[in-house]
Amino acid sequence: MRELNRRGVIGLVGAAVAWPLAARGQQAAMPVVGFLNGASPDGYAPMVAAFRQGLNEAGYVEGRNVAIEFRWAEGQNDRLPALAADLVNRQVVVMAATSVPAALAAKAATSTIPIVFEGGADPVELGLVASLNRPGGNVTGVSNFTAPVAAKVFELLHGLIPNSSVIAVLVNPTSPNLAATTTKDMQVAGRALGQQILILNASTADEIDAVLASLAQQRAGALLIGGDAFFTSRRVQLAILAARYGLPAIYNTREFPAAGGLMSYGGSLRDAYRQTGVYIGKILRGAKPADLPVWQPTKVELVINLRTAKALGLEVPPTLLARADEVIE
Repeated sequence: MRELNRRGVIGLVGAAVAWPLAARGQQAAMPVVGFLNGASPDGYAPMVAAFRQGLNEAGYVEGRNVAIEFRWAEGQNDRLPALAADLVNRQVVVMAATSVPAALAAKAATSTIPIVFEGGADPVELGLVASLNRPGGNVTGVSNFTAPVAAKVFELLHGLIPNSSVIAVLVNPTSPNLAATTTKDMQVAGRALGQQILILNASTADEIDAVLASLAQQRAGALLIGGDAFFTSRRVQLAILAARYGLPAIYNTREFPAAGGLMSYGGSLRDAYRQTGVYIGKILRGAKPADLPVWQPTKVELVINLRTAKALGLEVPPTLLARADEVIE
């Protein structure tokens, strides 16, 4: 009987030792998702939460059956190639590249690891995919780019500030591909309405300060902020400076007027991140990027911050308010 008990104790001890070893083995086998972004995590908590929500919808919960390795360039896009290479060396099974520069860096880093991008430019023009319906290769993603948006943005600005003849457009020169496409689209749309377009460059917080301070001397009647992860992370600063200098500004996502900006027109950024998570989940389940069409929003949102409009002394036409999907009062 004593021998039986001794054997039982040894068996229990062995099981107790073996269980954490087995758990660690299971954890080591957990698929690892790489997450690459050109901005900083501080301003992206809501978007990361939406990304995790998409993963959850696809059946994956961080820490339970998937791990995520985050890499943030902190507004320094020149760091992205090294960060992408680091994720490749980490042998992630799929990579989420959630800005245009991040997507380009990821594509340059690997031709075998699946990549799901999120960005606001034409992915075909950027060379990320062969076509929207048949991406080809190892890359697919989520694109908030819609060609008519640029023209609609100027139409909205003209309705709000009909006497403005000069509109400034802010782009990030450290994202040259995105800056070039934004500049081209805005110049074409501006010319169609007889607007003079002033292109401004900023890639740091100090440069944003300096550029917006200079607009009073350049007689710009309004400001358009190009879609860029760095600008999204600096949305509070941009809203404060636009108010300080009395600049009516329009942005590409709801996050800006929610932070005090005047108006936005574009697809939902949180929904784009959620869909990125869904696509990552599909790839984890065996789908190939080449077989997943690039996802595009079916709805474009107009959001107006009425408090900011009043602070700027602007009377928002009732017709414009009626078209708004959301009015912040």
